[in-house]
Parts: sequence; structure tokens; C-alpha cells
Amino acid sequence: MGRFEILEHTADLGLWVEAADLDDLFQTVATGLFQVIVANPESIEPGFEEHVELEAGSTDALLIAWLNELIVRCETRRMLYACFAVALDAAGKRLSAEIAGEEMDRGRHQLDHEVKAATWHELMVGQAGQGWRARVILDI
Repeated sequence: MGRFEILEHTADLGLWVEAADLDDLFQTVATGLFQVIVANPESIEPGFEEHVELEAGSTDALLIAWLNELIVRCETRRMLYACFAVALDAAGKRLSAEIAGEEMDRGRHQLDHEVKAATWHELMVGQAGQGWRARVILDI
């Protein structure tokens, strides 16, 4: 899996992600998202699986759609996710993923930040040498 860094941003938080390929980038950014949401992400058990299909006009738009889909599922279904198996098409405009997690349990899960949305502000997605990089700002 790639690596991510949480960036401080005025009233928001950002993620800086580096990964070997585009699939790994989307998997790593999702992992980073839940490390922002949950202070103890290791407590999330991948007991329940869901399938996600998304399509967008660009890789940038797909990344925003991916994160916002995860945020909506977290908020509306009260789910937390720990495992992400992501596959994108060659153009980077279609995503198919299997995600695994469990229902939020405030007795075990220490919620850290309420993430409202992934934003277009300062968004960057692109190839870097042999890998990929992304920066995304999260509205908290």
C-alpha cells in the first residue's frame, strides 16, 4: 500500500498521498480518510462487505466522488471502513471497489474528526516518476 500524510489546513485537513499506481492511490486515500475520522482505526473490523461502482469525467472528479461516497456511507449508514480493494479502468474514470468495515460503535471507536466532504480546493492528482501522488483537502 502507498503512504499518506495528514496535512494541517486553516479550517480543514488535507491528505498528501503517494502510491505505486492509481488503484493503490485510491485505496491509500480511503485509508487516510478513515484515519482522519477515527482516532483508533485499528479498532475497525472488516466484517461487512459492500460493493462500490463510480464513474466520473476525470480522475480528479473520480477521486472526489470516491471520497464523498465513503463519507456519505459513513454518515448515513453509520459505517466505518478498514479495507479497500480498488480497481480503476485504464483511463482513470471508472472505479469498482470492495470495501469492508463495520457499524460504528462509540464504545470501541474513538471518533476524531467529522468530515463533511472532500473538496476541489487545492486538489492535485498526477503521476510522479514511477508512481502517483494526490493532495486533497477535507472539509471538517
